[in-house]
Amino acid sequence: MRTITWLSPHDAPEWFPPPEQALEEPAGLLAAGGDLCPERLVAAYRRGIFPWYSPGQPVLWWSPDPRAVLFPEEFRLSRSLAKSLRNRGFTLSLDRDFQGVIDGCAAPRATSPGTWITSEMRAAYLQLHQLGYAHSIEAFRAGALAGGLYGVRLGGVFFGESMFSRQRDASKAALAHLVAVCRRNNLAVIDCQLPSRHLASLGARTIPRSQFQALLAEHAQAPATPLASP
Repeated sequence: MRTITWLSPHDAPEWFPPPEQALEEPAGLLAAGGDLCPERLVAAYRRGIFPWYSPGQPVLWWSPDPRAVLFPEEFRLSRSLAKSLRNRGFTLSLDRDFQGVIDGCAAPRATSPGTWITSEMRAAYLQLHQLGYAHSIEAFRAGALAGGLYGVRLGGVFFGESMFSRQRDASKAALAHLVAVCRRNNLAVIDCQLPSRHLASLGARTIPRSQFQALLAEHAQAPATPLASP
């Protein structure tokens, strides 16, 4: 029976077991423990590892196989979404209200009243944003935040974390803007972590973890320049 690695907050932040040691059940679980300091989070993302856990649990670290990704050139802009972008009056922006976006993502939803974005997680990503690693895309409508998404950018990779929508098509509009940001800044891939029908409808697909790791080796190690808006 395979077991996972326990990380101590005193371990070197860049130390993680190889992603290939992740469990098959629960699928992708690699390690537990450690902390959410910026150095550990950045080291994890560079290796294709991300934190995801519920309140009351230790930090759990995941590296699923296969991996859901969206290549910007494969984004599927449906006619209905194109119509929403033209007619619904969205104002799309980059890093205008990171705190508002992460709070929107953390808010209870009809399909999931709880949240995995704990206060510890929220504080960690706010710090990553202040350090220039975490970014948000906002969709405003009539001056109010209607939806958005946030994630971590390393080199030519954007690691998507969460999205939310308070009005129809707001999160899809934010994703369309993220794709435009990626194209403007030559980002190669958007990491979607786990597959979903919603993301698949927008062009996301799964690739083997080995292929994802090769993409990270090629693109995530590059120096990060400031993101420019489209």
